[in-house]
Amino acid sequence: MEYIAINLIKTNPSNPRIIRDDKFLKLVKSIQDFPQMLELRPIVVNDDLMVLGGNMRLKACKEAGLKEVPIIKASNLSVDQQSEFIIKDNVGFGEWDWQIIQNDWDIDKLADWGLDVPKQWSEPEPVDPSGYENLWFVNIQVEDEENAQQLYNEFIKRGLIVKIIQ
Repeated sequence: MEYIAINLIKTNPSNPRIIRDDKFLKLVKSIQDFPQMLELRPIVVNDDLMVLGGNMRLKACKEAGLKEVPIIKASNLSVDQQSEFIIKDNVGFGEWDWQIIQNDWDIDKLADWGLDVPKQWSEPEPVDPSGYENLWFVNIQVEDEENAQQLYNEFIKRGLIVKIIQ
């Protein structure tokens, strides 16, 4: 890793990933509040100093007024590997364990940090069952909270009224 002048780095015109509006402003604020993150996750460039990973971070660094940024040169990658890296660097292979997040993390901070917190965490509006001709009440036993959440989400997707009682 090395630090170089920010104006020497070239944005990648083929970068397919963008961050807009509020999310971009959160990224800028994140860089201003926690610049050490850049050392832990430097901008990845090729030998021509064109960004392979971190186009939006570079843009946010410029917006934040930084004059130098940490980079890592990916000198040993072929042109095909560089293209592959650009996509794989932005693909989310994993998924969030929302139960852990909900139990162990401050939801407001996560939203400030740029995480899209599911809207389902807010309490649903109570439903008046009068006016529904075919209303069914079903008792379903599930083994754990994760299965209950998945079942709840599936019912909601189908437009069904759900109330889970523990």
